[in-house]
Amino acid sequence: MRNLIVGTRGSKLALTQTNWVVRQLKAVNAELEIEVKIIKTKGDMILDKALDKIGDKGLFVKEIESELIKGNIDFAVHSMKDMPTENPEGLVFAKIPKREDNRDALVLKKGYKSLDDIPFGGKLGTGSKRRVYQIKSLRPDIECIPVRGNIETRMGKIESENLDGVILAAAGLIRNGHEDKISEYLDPKVFIPAPAQGALGIQYKEKDLEVEKLLNSISHEESTLTTYVEREFLKNVEGSCHLPVGAYCFIENNCVNLKVLFGDEDGEKLVNISGKESIDKYKTLGKSMAIKVLEEM
Repeated sequence: MRNLIVGTRGSKLALTQTNWVVRQLKAVNAELEIEVKIIKTKGDMILDKALDKIGDKGLFVKEIESELIKGNIDFAVHSMKDMPTENPEGLVFAKIPKREDNRDALVLKKGYKSLDDIPFGGKLGTGSKRRVYQIKSLRPDIECIPVRGNIETRMGKIESENLDGVILAAAGLIRNGHEDKISEYLDPKVFIPAPAQGALGIQYKEKDLEVEKLLNSISHEESTLTTYVEREFLKNVEGSCHLPVGAYCFIENNCVNLKVLFGDEDGEKLVNISGKESIDKYKTLGKSMAIKVLEEM
């Protein structure tokens, strides 16, 4: 196996995720040499605006994909929830490695342990429309304050902006060693996560069969299946960061279940429905649920 270069963003979370993948690959092939190359993206450079004001999915990936197409890196590690549903020509994803916890989580001011503990008219930090509209459905009195930045920056705003808490992906908190900061995990059947939340997208050149074989050696079957279903839903509703979109896929009693959320930009119309299929028909579920959602909009 040749020496490899992996591309990644430079945030603490991105590097943690990439180094985890490198360790998994080296566990399969101890003689493997992998260099980590940090690549700055547009999303890393513009931190003073909400994501939906500066672009779409792809804000954190286009520069990395460009390096991959040019052959300057051999593969790239992304948070799959940041990825557009279509790859640039010539690039593909490996099968998904074991997924981290896909729930949303609350990090709250000292003394609070759950959403119910936040006083009437409290303030929660989140830059996600999906999270804002779901919080509003559970606690209409709470004011949601836009926050950007890495995990540590957003948690720091509890003090600096006098917030009662922030909503973050549990996966990022756990991967960055902040599991002890989680006050409450939000039930994904009630508070629906982003499609592919907690999953890693490992991207490579379609014709690079050597890298393909290596990357697929660390895949996890259930994580690959659930991520596929959620991203098929996202693809077929043509979801973007301008719209609230959620999808939670889980396997139960040999059936694939999918709970979804979809709404308009202003949150005036929100559709929240569930569906299931036998496990052998999992490839059809995301698209069929998207059709049902769009019929209700």
